[in-house]
Amino acid sequence: MGSDDWYRIDDLGVFLSRAGDFLRSRPAPHTLALTVTEQLRTRGTGVYGDEAPYFGVLERRGAVRAVYFRTPPHRLNVTSLTPEEAGALAAHLAADGRPLPGVSGERASVGELARAWERRTGARAAVRQRQRLYRLDTLTAPGPVPKGRARVAGEADREQLVCWYGEFMAAVGEGAGQRAEGWADARISYGGVTFWEGTDGTPLAMAGATPMVAGQVRVAPVYTPAELRGRGYAGAVTAEVSRAARAAGADEVLLFTDLGNPTSNALYQRIGYRPVADFDLYDFQW
Repeated sequence: MGSDDWYRIDDLGVFLSRAGDFLRSRPAPHTLALTVTEQLRTRGTGVYGDEAPYFGVLERRGAVRAVYFRTPPHRLNVTSLTPEEAGALAAHLAADGRPLPGVSGERASVGELARAWERRTGARAAVRQRQRLYRLDTLTAPGPVPKGRARVAGEADREQLVCWYGEFMAAVGEGAGQRAEGWADARISYGGVTFWEGTDGTPLAMAGATPMVAGQVRVAPVYTPAELRGRGYAGAVTAEVSRAARAAGADEVLLFTDLGNPTSNALYQRIGYRPVADFDLYDFQW
């Protein structure tokens, strides 16, 4: 290895020992890498699929400058890159020879990587979704708050969680990030989903939160069944989950939105979330 090289790492522990400080140095833009690797560490490397995850690190003069990770069959995720670093990464990935269905990351970086991948492989890169990362500033409860209350989901809610997780993933047009049953069990284990329920106890919407890593918590997913939308349930439960994350000591409370959904973007800004950076998801096609 030279002084400025990309190299692949197949062992999670080795990756975290090498790149952990780098990821923790910018917890907001690195939220996905932090939370995904924490899930892999605590729940096993098969949590996102049957094929083993893999990772990569760019070193410059002995210091980590950028990283990537992939949990097949899902897209590659990369941290911020310069155009030169993106070109070098495309060469590294092409030489590695593994199929690559797409990439996600901060907009400018993944745009450069997608173009470099097209030039090197002949693939066609197409934007699948544009997202915005938000950080909570001053929390403002939405008004008027609908009737009902927030309640942390427990074991008795497992079937509901499994159902709604599947519906959420279908609604956002993505394959399941992990098995619904495993997702529900993990969230129940640490109180990671909150319902907004009606006065009769019927769940009407849910908002989840990742475990705290490097002082950051990401609110996800937020879901209301189609027939119950527009009544304030999502805003009420998101505000409650955000408040709880702050109360638990989170330095940064984050969430991603689909920029194609103006309703959710406006809602989160009313609650007190402010933009951090824009992210893009690309699919690669031949």
